[in-house]
Amino acid sequence: MESGNFDKIKKRVFVVMDKFMNLFLIACGIIVFWILLQVTTIATFRIPSDSMDPTLLAGDNILVNKWVMGGRIFNIWDAIDGKEVKILRLPALGKIKRNDVLVFNFPYPAQWDSIGLNLMTYFVKRCVALPGDTFEIRNARYKVRGCDVPLGNAEAQDELMRVVESGRKTDYGIVMSGYPYNGLVDWDIINFGPLYLPSRGDDIEMNPKHVALYRNAIEWEQNKKLFLRGDTVLLNDSVIRNYRFKENYYFMTGDKVMNSQDSRYWGLLPEPFIVGKAVRVWKSVDRGTDEIRWKRILKQIE
Repeated sequence: MESGNFDKIKKRVFVVMDKFMNLFLIACGIIVFWILLQVTTIATFRIPSDSMDPTLLAGDNILVNKWVMGGRIFNIWDAIDGKEVKILRLPALGKIKRNDVLVFNFPYPAQWDSIGLNLMTYFVKRCVALPGDTFEIRNARYKVRGCDVPLGNAEAQDELMRVVESGRKTDYGIVMSGYPYNGLVDWDIINFGPLYLPSRGDDIEMNPKHVALYRNAIEWEQNKKLFLRGDTVLLNDSVIRNYRFKENYYFMTGDKVMNSQDSRYWGLLPEPFIVGKAVRVWKSVDRGTDEIRWKRILKQIE
């Protein structure tokens, strides 16, 4: 082969390799940008059930704004392995309000009396009470002391009350008993509370009732066990008379009141478990027909 032809072939190879490397670097850049976007700014989730009907339908794909609270930073590999992780947040550009729809990690992935982080289980519910609120349910209606704004889906709450009063709750498979499933606090899902939602730094007296209400949160914060001996409260083997909370807590409910596994049943949601605020439906597919619901595209979530 003549040297001139060899040089031409070599030059072409270098040109092809250069283009390939450029494409490879561009692809890597896009992937890194997408990961950063998912971590810091916005994420997408698909709605699998009807617990937020009519606001969200099964088959909706939603955009979640992480700027409101700040994106979460933590060791994802430790979280996947089930190890204890410390969750940090980027600076927030807003704040959560009552009636916002939030996406969060379900705080009870293993058992109902132990808070834990599971990255594979996400819920979407409506926030009806904020840290520092005193929340209660009376005749199925949600209330926060000092707040006159309707909370959650009022029509569905009234429907639940009508079903219960008519004696048809078993027809709908409604479970009446509610958090914290303790004889000291005998609540159900139509008459619940008052329950104070702890705010970071709040100091509460430790008595038998407060042990029933806040045991899960305190044990999760301290990674220790809370015991009650008579009226004496112990954290592991130390007597405590007061407790200062380290985190903020929220109360979450589904809009489909008669079919929603929410805070009425499992209690407080720790702030570190919140991913962000659901803002829009970007795609919606009817699971029965596989047809796109065009009218829901870019629908704002309210």
